[in-house]
Amino acid sequence: MTVRFDLEKRRRDIVEAQRELKELALTAGADVVLEEVCHRPETTPDLYIGKGKARQLADIVASEEIDTVIFNHDLSGTQHKNLENVLQAKVIDRTQLILDIFARRARSPEGKAQVELAQLEYRLPRLSGKGTELSRLGGGIGTRGPGEQKLEEDRRRIRERIKKLKDDLKALAVRRKALRGRRDEISLPTIVFVGYTSAGKSTLFNALTQGGQTVSAGLFTTLDPLARSLALPNHQKVVFSDTVGFIRDLPHHLIEAFKATLEEVVQADLLVHVLDIGSPYVSEHYASVCQVLNELGAQDKKVVLALNKIDLLEDEEGPGRFQKQYPGAVAISALHKRNLDELVRHIEKSLQGYSLETSLKLPIARMDLVDLIYSQGHVKDIRYGEDGIRVTALLPAIVAEKLREYEV
Repeated sequence: MTVRFDLEKRRRDIVEAQRELKELALTAGADVVLEEVCHRPETTPDLYIGKGKARQLADIVASEEIDTVIFNHDLSGTQHKNLENVLQAKVIDRTQLILDIFARRARSPEGKAQVELAQLEYRLPRLSGKGTELSRLGGGIGTRGPGEQKLEEDRRRIRERIKKLKDDLKALAVRRKALRGRRDEISLPTIVFVGYTSAGKSTLFNALTQGGQTVSAGLFTTLDPLARSLALPNHQKVVFSDTVGFIRDLPHHLIEAFKATLEEVVQADLLVHVLDIGSPYVSEHYASVCQVLNELGAQDKKVVLALNKIDLLEDEEGPGRFQKQYPGAVAISALHKRNLDELVRHIEKSLQGYSLETSLKLPIARMDLVDLIYSQGHVKDIRYGEDGIRVTALLPAIVAEKLREYEV
């Protein structure tokens, strides 16, 4: 029984990996002609696959006039070079493919710098023994992005470029830290959407905030984080932030390169994990997101689980079945805005303690404090008198603490 279960899981993993690679390729603009699965007990140091399989692929590449072969694994410089010689076609691996998509999606200077840095750091050790070979790879998938011209330069100039990018990103991190410090001063809780890529995070972000975040059926639509502030129905003011989607077996060096983008996850007060329950691989996607959260050090964050795309379930009992599997989760449809009020109630409950109702008596001359209360809290009652200003308001805890001397 155990053996049969392991075989079934292995088969499902292969099917999901094959489906995901195809979706990545389509997102990068490829026209997928053929998909092949290679079964081997272990990889080979020279070709990754066996020589017989390589010759078989070479025949297919020639007969179908295929110009690019994509491997769903990272390849060493030697494997990459040998495969191109045997197949007589451009070869790219999984990380190159993901970075190509990132290069398409990056819009901000920081996002573009992160993409270029990841590209250069990934390709630099693979320059060994290739000389100017990279220059003949031409355009297309795997060569797109702000760093492509740099790959024709020698190692010294590439290292200099890497150092400059790291310095630039450090400077941007300092600015971002200062901005976050100002946000922390008013203590607005930050709620960050996380989830597997294409789970519907951006659709949910837009539905709750009218944020105008780009939505697409492709993978990694969101690379540069977008934040919006708004007041919840209980008048709690919060900041919602959308982030890049996760993916299974996300290479560790990509997590390192994009820590600036993923920093919002680590700093969040609450995570909303958006899970696509319309996918047949919902359990695998859930596990992959949890794994990335662990790698980021965010495994202990408060989480509200949103079971999205209930509109795609064929039976009415489907949402209840998934809620039993994931206790405490909220079944929603971000696209059709179903059950979003229930999701917001869960968010409000998770944020209890971030705001306090307090009664204050302020000096007449301190209208600046009145402005602070209006901008950062919700005023329930305010009365002006000769002896001062009496205010009852719902305030962020840190603001209430600053005004404690005026409490009555």
